[in-house]
Amino acid sequence: MYVIDPMVDKQPYQFPYLPPYAGASKPPAVAGPDGHFDHIQIGTPEFEAAHVYACVRRTLDICESYLGRDIPWFFEPTYGRLEIVPRLRWDNAQSGYGFLEMGEDESRGEPHPFALNFDAVAHEVGHLIIFGVMGAPQFDPPHEYFAYHEAAADFIALIGLLHFDTALDLLLRRTRGNLLITNELDRFGELCDEKQVRLFSHSLRMRDVCAEVHDLSKPFAGALFDVLVEIYQVLLFERGLSDLDPRDFRDLRSELSDEEMEELFSASLGVNDDRVFALKSALEEARDFVGEILVRSWDELEPQTLDYRGAAEAMIQAAETGRANRFVHSIADNFTWREIL
Repeated sequence: MYVIDPMVDKQPYQFPYLPPYAGASKPPAVAGPDGHFDHIQIGTPEFEAAHVYACVRRTLDICESYLGRDIPWFFEPTYGRLEIVPRLRWDNAQSGYGFLEMGEDESRGEPHPFALNFDAVAHEVGHLIIFGVMGAPQFDPPHEYFAYHEAAADFIALIGLLHFDTALDLLLRRTRGNLLITNELDRFGELCDEKQVRLFSHSLRMRDVCAEVHDLSKPFAGALFDVLVEIYQVLLFERGLSDLDPRDFRDLRSELSDEEMEELFSASLGVNDDRVFALKSALEEARDFVGEILVRSWDELEPQTLDYRGAAEAMIQAAETGRANRFVHSIADNFTWREIL
């Protein structure tokens, strides 16, 4: 990978205009004597360059750890490296054949670079990683393929967030362990306190969404979130950290009110340090179970024929042959409830 920061306004890449960028660029971010970049001042172009590079590298590392091997760029051998553009005057972000480009958000009244938003970067890298493992379609795939890409890329960003200790601490202390209430984990692509791209925690089924790709992605993304939360809650119950066993309910959101869920959790979950460490351990274990299942399912999928049912069945197969095999029925039940199976 390499980062280029154009000296002049650059238009987003669009076929047939593809990397490499041939214009003048600003000086690159330079490592300190210890090889690190933590001496760079926040608010500088060099910081944005180093930050977006680090987010790409971290997301790739996480997915490779689940897969157990290196993940190649799908555009090899045309391009040997990924070109990263940290900031364009553009209200979007995109990844594609040899490139990753980040725009900026103006919802706060002044431009804020997506290069500083881990969710946004990890989502775009997620698309590249899926292509790298599964391959790119050679002809038009089923429409659900594109919605699946959005859901899976969203979830990769969420799994990535859960690898940061500070995020885990903040999340668990604010929610007291109840991840079904609105929180930072549920908000994907959060831009400010009142705005986010999509929510994971919802009760949308296939009957409730339209064919627009991002809307269609919601049931699958919701099922992934439900699997994560259910495994986490089962681990809490088994370890005596919660009185709530999710296996006793068909759908917690519809069968229990927010007050009832809060009461069940509050009866056994405190905010002292010892309890937070125990909650964190359960959430990290659930994170790795679901991350591993998702990433390893891609080996069983063909982009030309991928649809939701096939993707869900591939996750069940990955669970059956992995560490999370005792949760196979929970995974199948969640996808069934969402009307995917």
